Amino acid sequence: MSDNTPAVEIAGLHKSFGSFKALNGLDLTVRPGQVAGFLGPNGAGKSTTIKILLGLLRADAGTARLFGGDVWRDAVQLHKRISYVPGDVSLWPNLTGGECIDYLTRLKPGGTARRRARKAELLERFQLDPTKKARTYSKGNRQKVALVAAFLDESDLYIFDEPTSGLDPLMEAVFTEYAREAKAEGSSVLLSSHILSEVEKVCDTVTIIRAGVAVESGTLDELRHLTRSSVVATIGGDPSALSGLQAVNDLETSQNGAGTRVAFDVDNHAVGEVMKTLTDLDVHGLTVTPPSLEELFMRHYGDVIETEDAR
Repeated sequence: MSDNTPAVEIAGLHKSFGSFKALNGLDLTVRPGQVAGFLGPNGAGKSTTIKILLGLLRADAGTARLFGGDVWRDAVQLHKRISYVPGDVSLWPNLTGGECIDYLTRLKPGGTARRRARKAELLERFQLDPTKKARTYSKGNRQKVALVAAFLDESDLYIFDEPTSGLDPLMEAVFTEYAREAKAEGSSVLLSSHILSEVEKVCDTVTIIRAGVAVESGTLDELRHLTRSSVVATIGGDPSALSGLQAVNDLETSQNGAGTRVAFDVDNHAVGEVMKTLTDLDVHGLTVTPPSLEELFMRHYGDVIETEDAR
């Protein structure tokens, strides 16, 4: 296998359950050493995709490969290189958290002093008591068991499906730290998450899926070019010069002690042109806010949310 072989390579993936099309020609690629965000609400096809990658479902059509290997035929060998954390972890109720971690990582070599130290570090960082029975754990603590097991040994690919579900913001930050560490060590990460701020902090690329099809895919910078930035400025000149620019949208003006306050959205491809115009208008203060991942997401799902709110 070449070092440039994608960790995940999906092309034209289809999967139906009766008359329902869960995947309808999905394309998705995760490069070596890349953290890829996989976004979409419940029912978009994210979990179905991950189950196919793990060899738990067979696709109806298309290809799904990990490190160049077939996810179904080569599942046994591929799973030795993968760590997976689902959004709702089930554990053996009569085992302790520590015993569950040992069982989940039994395929990896163990017993070394370094591994024991790593386990102790992870338990401390995730604030998990490994001596308690799994049946006493909250949902968040069950997630912690799976995360400790995932990060205990280095894997070539980490697949996370809503991994921080049930965790508080502090533990979400710990997860982000270890995801970044995995990337720094050359591992690839596929992160499916509803927490857009989490994805924005850690991911190199983002794929937004709707109705089983990727509707946006690329780096955050590339995707931001598809939408608008927000500009707020105080100027001494005539704001009518801005209203004549085609790239300026929703211009609002008001007077303040320093001059005229202008606020507007600008098409990202034309930011440079608008900045030249502002420079000629005697700018006293300027703030440019790039589009957030949430705005990119709402571009494709705002209508769904509006429909649900209307019910």
